[in-house]
Amino acid sequence: MEILQQSLAELKKQVNQRTQQATHPEVEASVAAILADVQANGDTALRQYSEKFDGVTLTDLQVPQAEIDAAYNNSTPELLAALKLAQRNITSFHKKEISYGFIDSERPGVIRGQKVTPLAAVGLYVPGGTAAYPSTIMMSAIPAKLAGVKKIVMVTPPQKEGINPAVLTAAKLVGIDAIYQVGGAQAVAALAYGTETIPQVDKIMGPGNIFVATAKKQVFGKVSIDMIAGPSEIGIIADDNAKPAQVAADLLSQAEHDKLARPMLVTPSLVLAQAVNVELEKQLATLPRQEIARASLDNEGFIAIVASLADAFTLMNAIAPEHLEVQVAEPMQYLAQIENAGSVFLGSTASEPLGDYVAGPNHILPTSGTARFFSPLGVYDFIKRTQFIQYTDAALQPEASAITTLARTEGLEAHARAIEARFPNTKP
Repeated sequence: MEILQQSLAELKKQVNQRTQQATHPEVEASVAAILADVQANGDTALRQYSEKFDGVTLTDLQVPQAEIDAAYNNSTPELLAALKLAQRNITSFHKKEISYGFIDSERPGVIRGQKVTPLAAVGLYVPGGTAAYPSTIMMSAIPAKLAGVKKIVMVTPPQKEGINPAVLTAAKLVGIDAIYQVGGAQAVAALAYGTETIPQVDKIMGPGNIFVATAKKQVFGKVSIDMIAGPSEIGIIADDNAKPAQVAADLLSQAEHDKLARPMLVTPSLVLAQAVNVELEKQLATLPRQEIARASLDNEGFIAIVASLADAFTLMNAIAPEHLEVQVAEPMQYLAQIENAGSVFLGSTASEPLGDYVAGPNHILPTSGTARFFSPLGVYDFIKRTQFIQYTDAALQPEASAITTLARTEGLEAHARAIEARFPNTKP
């Protein structure tokens, strides 16, 4: 990977240019056309796009329950044990996010509160293509179940050999209500608008390629979405205590996702930086997804040399990476210095794949700098909050004049009169 050695201000400028989300007008136009087609033509359009983009001719858009059951029953004991471990840990973590609302009745005659209601239906997008992601199903569906969502459906791209059995197994384990073999922007359209087969949902969750991300952005407002995810990212802050082989392995763990994935190392040690580059070459030589990882490292990755660990955290906060590893001595001491990151991995043992699979915290995370204002997926993404107010006449009267004053200050006479109508014989 390229080694950058500049002032902190210059490094900030460079990494901002490298990590900002690019715009793709041709993708925007293509996605808009697909959304309109699916909205107008429903299942017919979905079948046509499956043939065009996936090379699969579909009779049934929904995966038959018998196929799901067979995949589960034929799973290896090792896979089932791994999925159940992940399920336990994800559940125990996300249970702590459950919110129950509140009621405030501290003043006589006044009741205020907030009611928490689960979303009625959500759609989970599970990527297909070059890899299978049963872990994404666990990360999406478990918080939704804990929130109390009544209907959870899943879409995933069709495959010529059928949906990956591990994906079907994970879906059955967590209780997905229906699985549809549709992918890409057309799947997002189906969830947003509904078709003859696929129901409309209230919110669409899950990562996908640029067409999926663009489609989610364009349907936002018709339905809710979790976030607009860009390419996967890993940022590592490391000092001389870090082991080059481990740092390189962790950088490659994200580089193998996608040619546009962003592996980033920030360190005050030039010696470590050079050793990591040597290790990257060594490990790349035997990596099955070598071509993808190589493109990611060469085109999107970098190693930034800074003057101190303090500068390393300053730079990484500016990047706001999806995943942030802190491979330094006493890493917990630096947690307070981290302001912007999707998920943080403290110490050399907490490699990023630990969070991807079994630790429990969610792996659906903000990317492309959006960790400055977005959070990881959680139970709170599957609920809505409704406020409520109740006043007695006696409680309202002493506050009425303040309301009418503010209403008339804003030029809203009907607002003021609505309050005065409650006291027709008394000037409030």
